[in-house]
Amino acid sequence: MGGPSALPLLLLLACCGAPGGANLSQDDSQPWTSDETVVAGGTVVLKCQVKDHEDSSLQWSNPAQQTLYFGEKRALRDNRIQLVRSTPHELSISISNVALADEGEYTCSIFTMPVRTAKSLVTVLGIPQKPIITGYKSSLREKETTTLNCQSSGSKPAAQLTWRKGDQELHGEPTRVQEDPNGKTFTVSSAVTFQVSREDDGADIVCSVNHESLKGADRSTSQRIEVLYTPTAKIRPDPPHPREGQKLLLHCEGRGNPVPQQYLWEKEGSVPPLKMTQESALIFPFLNKSDSGTYGCTATSNMGSYKAYYTLNVNDPSPVPSSSSTYHAVIGGIVAFIVFLLLILLIFLGHYLIRHKGTYLTHEAKGSDDAPDADTAIINAEGGQSGGDDKKEYFI
Repeated sequence: MGGPSALPLLLLLACCGAPGGANLSQDDSQPWTSDETVVAGGTVVLKCQVKDHEDSSLQWSNPAQQTLYFGEKRALRDNRIQLVRSTPHELSISISNVALADEGEYTCSIFTMPVRTAKSLVTVLGIPQKPIITGYKSSLREKETTTLNCQSSGSKPAAQLTWRKGDQELHGEPTRVQEDPNGKTFTVSSAVTFQVSREDDGADIVCSVNHESLKGADRSTSQRIEVLYTPTAKIRPDPPHPREGQKLLLHCEGRGNPVPQQYLWEKEGSVPPLKMTQESALIFPFLNKSDSGTYGCTATSNMGSYKAYYTLNVNDPSPVPSSSSTYHAVIGGIVAFIVFLLLILLIFLGHYLIRHKGTYLTHEAKGSDDAPDADTAIINAEGGQSGGDDKKEYFI
């Protein structure tokens, strides 16, 4: 009787001792973690979990194999490291204000037989510094070629640099990479060469850093450039359509960098020049027909000169309306208004008569059948043949 009762127990022991059963137990007791990436100065959370803890606690240690936490117990005096969660199946800790030196493999251990471990690789991103632009010294002349340099250090991994002028992309040379003395971060640099035009005066040349630690945030530096160029000018009359007897100002509007400091006015066929002054306007206090002609304005700066032309045609003076003309115009307006009212009244009256004419003719046709003959009535009246009864009947 004893043999058969012991058979199930032997089978159970054989099953538990089989290799497959041992592997299953090992898998359940194996902790697991995940790799983490954190920006320098940020906070990282290390999470370790296990399914079967086998009555043992989890432990976190740093790359130097120093124990950070064993269960709920702090092992390393570093206030940046805090306990997030501790249960038989999980141990989570956080490290704040992460530095580049914190990068490396962190180990989660569970002290079973044998001891089982899991690794978590913590990658710390170095934030690139604000770029610095060099190479711009002073104002540039139109069509001059210039080279600007840009540099940023402290990135990990190495950052990329891009150039633009306003909204226009500039194609600089490929980014150069150099390792920093700390052996962890990198310094990147780039240069861009371009020819300037007058449209570039006041433009911003921007160097931007692209790096995953910035998470899309803009980190750039701009350099405003000044371009010197020859002046231009145009002549604007005030008033636009001058007439004889009016006051006229011809404005010579000069543009350039620097702006023109001197204006010379001339009239074709007239010697000597009319005016040389720092003021840009030529004034005619009282226009005459003789002022008509072609005028030239030369705007001059230390970058050169530019001459603009304007043809002046003096028109006849504007006719001034007299008081009698105004009076006649008012009277004519009143008469026209009265005629308009009468016309409207006639239209309404004609419409009314047309509507009632049909009704009047209808009544006249109905009455003609019952009325006595007009000729008979006249004969009877003249002959006196009808008596009183006949007259009565007639009138009825």
